[in-house]
Amino acid sequence: MDDFLSEARQRMLKAVEVLKNDLATIRTGRASPTLIENVEVWVYGRTQKLKLMELATISALDPKVLVLTPFDPSIVTEIQKGIQEVNLGLTPVVDGEIIRITIPSLTEERRQEFIKLARTKLEGGRIMIRQVRHEVMNHLKRQLEEKEINEDEHERQFKELQKITDKMIAEIDLLGEKKEEELKQI
Repeated sequence: MDDFLSEARQRMLKAVEVLKNDLATIRTGRASPTLIENVEVWVYGRTQKLKLMELATISALDPKVLVLTPFDPSIVTEIQKGIQEVNLGLTPVVDGEIIRITIPSLTEERRQEFIKLARTKLEGGRIMIRQVRHEVMNHLKRQLEEKEINEDEHERQFKELQKITDKMIAEIDLLGEKKEEELKQI
């Protein structure tokens, strides 16, 4: 019976993990490989579309500069064009066999846009958590109606489910506070 609570916890953790990865793509004005690692670019004469993390090592040289070192130096210009095509507001510069990307500072207006975007993504995460809770609550209700569990067991599992939900929502709120703090830093 507690398998459903364990499964619910796992699904909620997965939702939080998806949200973390999603929030990492929001630019903060600070160089971070997560900004571009999932960007897909066409390479090898536009025959394959691959993620940058599959094509190069990505590292932060300092808080303002990302460096990409392609595994195959022959695709340096294709990677450069691919980054420009995705329109992230980043300008990749080829320097021999590496690509440097200087992360521009955010304007106040852009900062506010990113905060708004982060809040939207956070609300999406909360909705995913509540959706899992709703499904498990329906399952518990069915179990009670079919007399698979008694009232006490139903109540115990419901309270445990609510504890798990509250914990996950609190974690999402914490992620939101951290992201807003990052975005407000100059």
